[in-house]
Amino acid sequence: MPAHDQSYVRIFNIFPKRFSARFCPNGTKCSLLQVAPLEAVFFDIDGTLCDTDPLHHHAFREMLLEIGFNDGVPIDDEFFVKNIAGRHNEDIGSILFPNDHERGVKFLEDKETMFRKLVKEQLKPVEGLYRLTKWIEDRGLKRAAVTNAPRENAELIISMLGLSDFFQAVIIGSDCERAKPFPDPYLKALEVLKVSKEHACVFEDSVSGIKAGVAAGMPTIGITTGNPAEVLKEAKPAFLIKDYEDPKLWTALDELDKQIKI
Repeated sequence: MPAHDQSYVRIFNIFPKRFSARFCPNGTKCSLLQVAPLEAVFFDIDGTLCDTDPLHHHAFREMLLEIGFNDGVPIDDEFFVKNIAGRHNEDIGSILFPNDHERGVKFLEDKETMFRKLVKEQLKPVEGLYRLTKWIEDRGLKRAAVTNAPRENAELIISMLGLSDFFQAVIIGSDCERAKPFPDPYLKALEVLKVSKEHACVFEDSVSGIKAGVAAGMPTIGITTGNPAEVLKEAKPAFLIKDYEDPKLWTALDELDKQIKI
């Protein structure tokens, strides 16, 4: 481990958990010192690295219209957030086609093909993403992407964002016994990177994802790229941010950095 990374870990070891009670500018508790020394950061992909929810919503809406789902009435934002956003395709298929598993599987395969086409045309990173990835790299922290998305989608998005070398592992919900909202994908990430849940944090954009991170025992920061704050709060995130330029996030990260200089 580089000398500056050793210093980072050594400094944090002398600070007790009581520092976790610090508050963000708006009065929301947002310290991450409870996981000091911070060793790893985990990211969901869709809606967390890039705002892909509108692309998923568009693909679902158009394809469900084609088959006359819901008597031909387009799905709305409420339906998407409640039944689709952040869920594993197996769960989505069961919701959309409860009595026809094979139809659900085929529909979702076709939907993912349409989604990947849209991604290639419209993908944009969440504001401030590269500022945060640089902060993580500069401190030598471990990192993994943890997603319910199909591997083909995950690898495409990561590649298009230029983050293939950034992530040291990509954990897919389908490769675990249970996908999100169960903690299994995050527990597997901890195992793969050989880190403790006491020294890691998570970034997520959906209720399903936040529940998974929290259930795995890690502070999970919710990002409101596609889901309303009041909905995400139900999953008990550590705190919520608008994007990676949000002052609440950098208050927490700056608090970590200040301890190094003491």
